Amino acid sequence: MPPARIVFWGMTLVALATSVRAVVGEPPTVAFVVAFSIAYAAMILCGVLILRLRVFVDAMIEGPRGAKGVALTFDDGPHPETTLRALDALDAAGAKATFFVIGKKAEAHPEVVRAIVDRGHAIGLHSYAHDRLFAMRGAARWLDDLRRCRDVVEEITGERARIFRPPIGHTVPHTPRVLRKLGLRVIGWSVSARDGVRSDAKTIESRILDGARDGSIVLLHDASERDTHEPAGVAALPAILEGLAKKGLAVVPLSEWM
Repeated sequence: MPPARIVFWGMTLVALATSVRAVVGEPPTVAFVVAFSIAYAAMILCGVLILRLRVFVDAMIEGPRGAKGVALTFDDGPHPETTLRALDALDAAGAKATFFVIGKKAEAHPEVVRAIVDRGHAIGLHSYAHDRLFAMRGAARWLDDLRRCRDVVEEITGERARIFRPPIGHTVPHTPRVLRKLGLRVIGWSVSARDGVRSDAKTIESRILDGARDGSIVLLHDASERDTHEPAGVAALPAILEGLAKKGLAVVPLSEWM
């Protein structure tokens, strides 16, 4: 069990024990209640916002022990221009990647989704609508959204996706219950380009090459969330692939580590 999850459950038990004691015995001091409440709320917030802590859900954030090479993953596509440029760069390097697609974009550009699969890359789910407040939605909303995204991808590709990356990486206590119903596994990352926001290609290149090592799962974007700009990671991708090769890091399919 991840250390952060152990801490979370330990704090939960303390909260329950304190509540019982307050009913049947001596109530805690106000100072303790305030301090503990702040710490517990902070722990929950970290669990929601920081996927790599794996407080609420098991997630693959890097390759298994002894893994060689790096796995490239892309979020927020497909896009009829930028995704195809990313595919061309990957083809030129003979590299395979995983694309976590937004369902409504896949509906709009099914030919791009088919191009991803036809060129030998894997498809994962990134929710149907990419709701920035997804973590605040109930389990029923999660289930409907992910099922809709899954069905869209399956209709286009003929295959059912088995992996999922939460929008913005946010998870909540009901996440694992929903994912079990859909047979989905969460994929996180250990190195982020942070190219979902505006940046320049050189910065993205340096960020990835400085952080990449054997077993890294790299997060890039083949489209911007709202399709308002071209992610710098697309322009940086050829240099990133060249730089990884110079470091002796092969790009390997994520499926090899699963």
